[in-house]
Amino acid sequence: MVLSVVIVTFNNRAEIGACLDALTRGLAPFQSRLFVIDNASVDGTAEWLNTHKTRYQTQFNDFSLLCNPENTGFTAAVNQGLRQCQGQGDLILLLNPDVIVQENTLPVLAEKLLSRPEIGVITPQLRYLNGDIQASCRRFPRKQDVFLQVTGLSAIVSRLHLRDWKMSDFDHRTSRFVEQPQGAFLLFHQAVLERVGLLDEDFFMFFSDVEWCERVQQRGWRIWFSADTFVYHHKGASVSRHRARMLVTSHRSFVDYFAKKDRTLSAKIGTKIVMFILIMALWPRLILAHWGTEPA
Repeated sequence: MVLSVVIVTFNNRAEIGACLDALTRGLAPFQSRLFVIDNASVDGTAEWLNTHKTRYQTQFNDFSLLCNPENTGFTAAVNQGLRQCQGQGDLILLLNPDVIVQENTLPVLAEKLLSRPEIGVITPQLRYLNGDIQASCRRFPRKQDVFLQVTGLSAIVSRLHLRDWKMSDFDHRTSRFVEQPQGAFLLFHQAVLERVGLLDEDFFMFFSDVEWCERVQQRGWRIWFSADTFVYHHKGASVSRHRARMLVTSHRSFVDYFAKKDRTLSAKIGTKIVMFILIMALWPRLILAHWGTEPA
């Protein structure tokens, strides 16, 4: 079975070595094709990858490295890799460079994926490096979720165990279908890429995975969260190094996500209100980020 892996790096010099070394063990049962795209890193990531390229070319069945001269966006870089996967191989893995795959992770997930035709995408449990479980799944956001989050009312919703955007009612200890897993690790069929297509490059970085997961489910597949296996995830390794810029990008993408779905005047007005709320919420977050106290 041929498994193609797409990894986009941006200033991940500290993480990419552990990620690739773990993959050499995790991909052992597969015929592997690895596509690493460096998005104009300035911390020496590209230079490190070029130095070690020959070693990885011997460890993987097929190892390709592309170093972009400029950063045109995370989503665009992911699509560069996905285009190399189109029509080639059986399974595709979108993987963040700050993820450390366990030896049994990919065989366990591939077996589940292939045994359940209704599953188009599968994702494992994510854990912090200390072993604590990460809350990695969410429901598709609604405009009222923005209001609840900014006003703090979401905490009340959570305490009442009501259905909320961030799935506070789910402890991530059991397997189940989910709407929107974190894009750090997404394993899917070649047929999903063929029918769903590439990620939407109108989203520079954030929410392109959310919108893509929506399209997966609109095409009739479901997404499975598997607690039967896990990976370690150094959450936000790249984002935390550029926190202020990433906050602006994420707020803008949140608005773009809703705007793309608007079909009526009332829906467009609702998105304008969301934009105003997010702009007002952004400033205190930027101040906290400047002083290094804004939570990741």
